Amino acid sequence: MDLRPPHRMPGEPLPRRSGNGTEQRPAAGRTATNPVRHAEIRARLDALAGANPLLAVDGLTAGYGAREILHGIDLRIAAGQLLCLIGPNGAGKSTILHAIFGLADIRAGRVEVGGRNVTRLGPNAKLREAGIAYVLQDSSVFPDMTVERNLWLGGYLMRDRADARQAAERVFERYPSLARRRNDPARVLSGGERRLLELSRALVMRPRLLLVDEPSIGLEPAFIDSIFEMLRDLRDREGLSILMVEQNAKRALELTDIGCVVVAGEIAMVGTGAELLGDPAVGRLFLGG
Repeated sequence: MDLRPPHRMPGEPLPRRSGNGTEQRPAAGRTATNPVRHAEIRARLDALAGANPLLAVDGLTAGYGAREILHGIDLRIAAGQLLCLIGPNGAGKSTILHAIFGLADIRAGRVEVGGRNVTRLGPNAKLREAGIAYVLQDSSVFPDMTVERNLWLGGYLMRDRADARQAAERVFERYPSLARRRNDPARVLSGGERRLLELSRALVMRPRLLLVDEPSIGLEPAFIDSIFEMLRDLRDREGLSILMVEQNAKRALELTDIGCVVVAGEIAMVGTGAELLGDPAVGRLFLGG
């Protein structure tokens, strides 16, 4: 049985990358991919996510100002699934997260969460009304605030400050290593501890969908293990849906329910994590094989 993801036709290589490691970008103004292949990738996503996905992205075309980066992106994630986006630098992976959360300019397409159209909602409404939380790639802790106060800020949209504090206590109960540092200023935390704080702060509002950009970037191997184990736990025990961008493709795909290879602002391949790990082209280009 041919397990290769359907968006790349049998025997067809992945799009070529340029000499500096980035992908060959499409001509300006190009929009959707081949309609037949577009339908194939939609069908594969539907099969992997099921009939009632929590997140449904259809034909998303987006960028920043006049610059179009995404060309007809489709995605599906069911409740309690983890979808990972991999691909070369500059492919548009982070822009997908930005567009879903309301930080990029959407030109066409639709974003639904739980069957509700949330395409045009801003970031605050995405968090408060749609239950979408976003953990940025860059450090976002407030270094001079204590760990506890950083967590309280995760509930900044709650009407009652007491609710935010109660939510922070639930996080401390779940992560004792963070609780031990609750009165320390965030600036003294290691990189791994800061990433744990950022992920934990995103949980204060009890989101349904967590967007995570490069969770392992810059971390020591021991902390990478902890972060991926935390993401696994949130998916498996809490039923949280996770959309992740990750350069450590091998490690990410081992955890992934659905994997998508993004090239030149389009989805080039789709499959389970195991399928992509076993694909020679993916191994050659992204796994060091």
